[in-house]
Amino acid sequence: MPVSLPPLRRAIFAVLLLTTPTQAADAPMLETAMAAVFTVHSADAEDRFLGSAFLWGDGEVAVSNAHVIGQATEVRLTDAAGHEQIGQVIASDPSRDVAVIAVKPGQGGLIPSATPPQLGAEVWALGAPLDIEFTVTAGRISALGRQTDPATPIRMIQHDAALNPGSSGGPLIDSTGALVGMNAQIADGSRMFIGIAYAIPSADLTRIVQGLVDETLPPIPKLGLTARPVSRQLAEALNLAATGLLVDAIAPASLAEQAGLLPGDVILAVNAASLTTPGDLAFAVESAQSQNRLDLTILRAGTILILIADLTEPTSRLTLRGLKAPQRRAVYTLQTLGLTLSQTQITTVTPNSPALIAGLTATETILQIDGQPAQTQLTQSFTHPVLFLIQGTTGTRHVLIDPWATGKTLHPVGGANVLDRDVVVF
Repeated sequence: MPVSLPPLRRAIFAVLLLTTPTQAADAPMLETAMAAVFTVHSADAEDRFLGSAFLWGDGEVAVSNAHVIGQATEVRLTDAAGHEQIGQVIASDPSRDVAVIAVKPGQGGLIPSATPPQLGAEVWALGAPLDIEFTVTAGRISALGRQTDPATPIRMIQHDAALNPGSSGGPLIDSTGALVGMNAQIADGSRMFIGIAYAIPSADLTRIVQGLVDETLPPIPKLGLTARPVSRQLAEALNLAATGLLVDAIAPASLAEQAGLLPGDVILAVNAASLTTPGDLAFAVESAQSQNRLDLTILRAGTILILIADLTEPTSRLTLRGLKAPQRRAVYTLQTLGLTLSQTQITTVTPNSPALIAGLTATETILQIDGQPAQTQLTQSFTHPVLFLIQGTTGTRHVLIDPWATGKTLHPVGGANVLDRDVVVF
């Protein structure tokens, strides 16, 4: 006589029937993929754990993150069977965060997936999180096309397979064992996994690895400027549309200085393409390398100019900063911000004042206020957050002050607006 199960037990039994064979079928695929994974240690007496790596393609090289390898010229690689070898670091691109390591001939490596990654697809992250070697974590692709670093022309795969320090440089694979990407970042500043992780897509890896091996991949040019997105608050202060990048400072002898850029300029477009997001600049710079020039459309004191940057020249560093959204409340003057001035030079800054919280210090000079010469604005009253262009000992920078901004107040810790969130270093 057949046994009748209660509805809840029938449902559980059905789920087990559906899931158990699938999970069992994954084991050979994962074991095969894991055979291509390495733990990475320093090849010296310290034998420091560095992270993860994996065999690439035909197995002649392994790949990892540049931040895993650091300045090492050789590393100790250990596979899941316990075999060790010393790999020679033959190429590294810190900007794109990819390193290539020569290995002994042997088995083949992981092959990039022939199909683009799909939102919601199941993926597995392989590596050595927290030095726990040869670990597998499962998850799903939670977003595509994430440019996590506006200075780097790569759009990452976001997924929720658990990553932790040590996972960097390990592969992200799909249900067939094909390579989806290389795990590279954790979203949280605490460095521990919170459910959001990022991998460099295999399509980008293919281009980067091949270019590094062939020595045909040029480094990303460095413009040598500090800039921030023109947010709604900045746009209102400058009476502009909320688009483009506002230049804070220019590095001496940089491409930006040679092109004629000045602090206070607003970069509106690059090679005739508008900058709708800060990260557009990185892609524009990379695509312009074949022509060795960058045409910059800028707004300076109400006038549109075209400047040309020669990308064949030596380069420097570029920084982008994001802005904290302010609130507008009432009328105020520069004195109520906590500033005492001698002409345009700051002589004192009142303790616990908005000016102090924003990072202003005595002896600095105000060059511009809301994009206008400071001398013409010193006695004005303001009903909106005020934007300063400051000349300090380390150069020029923009500082936005909102006297009534909500949120925790921070004390100045450096030469920038401490309420701004650092986004990226070029």
